[in-house]
Amino acid sequence: MIQSDDTTGVTSLPTVFAQPTLPAILNDKIEIAAAYAKLARSGATRRAYGSDWAIFTAWCAAHGLGALPATPEVVAVFASDQATAGLNPSTINRRIAAIGHHHRSNGHPAPTAMPSAGRLAEVLAGIRTEHGGARRQKRPADAAALRNMLAAIEGDGLRAIRDRAILAIGMAAALRRSEIVALEVGHVGIVPEGLRLTIARSKTDQVRQGAVIAIPEGSRIRPKALLLAWMAAAGHAEGPLFRRLTRTDLLTPAAMSDRAIARLVQHHAGAAGYDPAEFAGHSLRAGFLTEGAAQGATIFKLQEVSRHKSVQVLSDYVRNAELFKDHAGERFL
Repeated sequence: MIQSDDTTGVTSLPTVFAQPTLPAILNDKIEIAAAYAKLARSGATRRAYGSDWAIFTAWCAAHGLGALPATPEVVAVFASDQATAGLNPSTINRRIAAIGHHHRSNGHPAPTAMPSAGRLAEVLAGIRTEHGGARRQKRPADAAALRNMLAAIEGDGLRAIRDRAILAIGMAAALRRSEIVALEVGHVGIVPEGLRLTIARSKTDQVRQGAVIAIPEGSRIRPKALLLAWMAAAGHAEGPLFRRLTRTDLLTPAAMSDRAIARLVQHHAGAAGYDPAEFAGHSLRAGFLTEGAAQGATIFKLQEVSRHKSVQVLSDYVRNAELFKDHAGERFL
């Protein structure tokens, strides 16, 4: 409403405050929300989804088909081609999930959620039936295997000291390879009983609540002694705990990659006389669970270290360790 100034007779206009338009506000919030959505998936998952999407778009281009949006029929043929090429069902399912993720991110329904997705579901079920089967697990680096791998590392150079510490700590704390490379110097607590290792973030802890893992001093693998030897040799007081080395074994400020952990495990497995193809980065985590179950640890004590959300996976380790214990046919076979 227009007002007049009684003392001067001059008409004054109401003060108008500039406000951002609603679309501008929404755009800012959408960008923030997208950033949070991106963080909800681990870095490994994002990389895998990116690779899977690139494979799908390249396949579509080669066949003159549209990738975004893609019909369920197109995705069904893609899945069939992938199975024919020899990919296992779990990889194909991940690629289908990546396709759905990119569709939703761009405002389209996932092909698997479309009304005409029945045929796609049948194709995926058929692939699981035809190409499914027992899941091939990598060999666990149990206590015996790990001791052999440690013994095969020769010399006292920086790389040898670092690799011994990685193998020992990775197995002793049942760490995923991503957790190994995420460790920082400040995450190591030295106590009389051994070590208190802080896992700041992990695959199943995306909200960063963190967890503290107890690692005993040890008298066979000696994880505490091997880690302290590495920290003393490296001499860095902060930042990534396990760092990359140059070809001439010079220390760099950069953390190792999770893929480097897998290569490291395979290399030392081969040096110890094992088939490197049977091992992977996960072998260290699986080795702790396998050995712990074999030594009679309960599911709940294993869970304290492994931090599994469900005990189903852990029950499989315990069951495998007790297959011959009190066997039903022991007294008559």
